[in-house]
Amino acid sequence: MKVVADLCIVPMGVGPSVSPYVREIKAIIDASPLNAEMHANGTNIEGELSDVCRLIEQCEARLAELGVARVFYTMAFSSRRDKQQAMADKLKAVS
Repeated sequence: MKVVADLCIVPMGVGPSVSPYVREIKAIIDASPLNAEMHANGTNIEGELSDVCRLIEQCEARLAELGVARVFYTMAFSSRRDKQQAMADKLKAVS
């Protein structure tokens, strides 16, 4: 099933700035073949649900390697079964 995911990963207990950790996560997402667009509070990711979930697991594994003991995730998924719809299509529909 193809989805558009909205993902926000917040490492906790690492101090007031999470930028170094976000850079690590961004590198993993950028290396992925999935279409992704970072925004101010997270990242939209487009792809098969299983591939998106695998990518999120890779991000979790990297944070564990970096010693992050606690992570807060918010994830929202949308899908359409009646037609193919990419992230760009959704934005175009409301502009």
